[in-house]
Amino acid sequence: MSVVFSFLAAVFPMLVYLYLIWRFDRYEREPTTLVLVNFLWGAVGAIILTTFLSSLIQLLLLNFILQLSISDFWDSVLFAPVIEELTKGFFLFIMVKNKKFDNITDGIVYGGAIGLGFGMTENFFYFITNSSSIYNWFLIVIIRTLFSAVMHCVTTGILGMILGYSKFKNGFKRTVLVIIGFFIAIVIHSLWNLFVSIDSLALIGFVYMLLVVGILIFIFNLSVYKEKQIIFSQLSEESKNGLIPAQHLGIITSNERHVPGWVDERIRKIYILSAVRLAFRKEQTIHSTGLDKKYHQTDIENLRESISNLLEKK
Repeated sequence: MSVVFSFLAAVFPMLVYLYLIWRFDRYEREPTTLVLVNFLWGAVGAIILTTFLSSLIQLLLLNFILQLSISDFWDSVLFAPVIEELTKGFFLFIMVKNKKFDNITDGIVYGGAIGLGFGMTENFFYFITNSSSIYNWFLIVIIRTLFSAVMHCVTTGILGMILGYSKFKNGFKRTVLVIIGFFIAIVIHSLWNLFVSIDSLALIGFVYMLLVVGILIFIFNLSVYKEKQIIFSQLSEESKNGLIPAQHLGIITSNERHVPGWVDERIRKIYILSAVRLAFRKEQTIHSTGLDKKYHQTDIENLRESISNLLEKK
């Protein structure tokens, strides 16, 4: 198959997956620019860093220090998962300091974007190097699109999830959780590579990956549901204080918020966004300290003023 077909087969499905993950973040979707930056890190930055580290380890550690010759099988099962999860996860440590990276849901979105970018580039190289026959090419495309690339999305998404959960924990707890997150990502990656490297275990590998994906989707949905509860709870306080009309509480946390008519259409979108952000900032203030707490408190006051002005002008 041509390079063009391989490129399209690698890029298009990953962009569809990326869009779906972004859409699943129902209440406060991440800025598309940041999501794409994470996607591009996985597609370019993590690939380059992985190639460099793999070559360095092969050259220095295995050839000169330990004098070992590692087979492709053990490289795939032991070394590749560690290196790839570290290079993909590296950018998440930069992202977690961003004010937009608030919670578990955000971590799954950003981590998933990195994993999909990495899977896209890796898929492209696999597709163009396995194009000797149409049958082999289609088989590789199907397996890698439905499973291998999704595996990268899942593992980095899990690390992002744990980073989001641990963001407002104290230093020791955060460190322990991050180590656990990396360990889980590496184990999931390693087991997948093991299963697909042995023909007799391939079917188990497919079932295994479906199970892992299902668990992550369940956690994602649970996190979104938790966000709904946070929004309702925090905005209930604002309603009691006269800022948010009581009849708006149930609407803002449901699909009815997308239906015109319940508030002036000129302010509806910005009102929803401001109200949701206010709820999240109030929740984050509870768990934050120092400069982060001051930032959230300032944002809360600004959002309250903005919402008040919007409702006065409706």
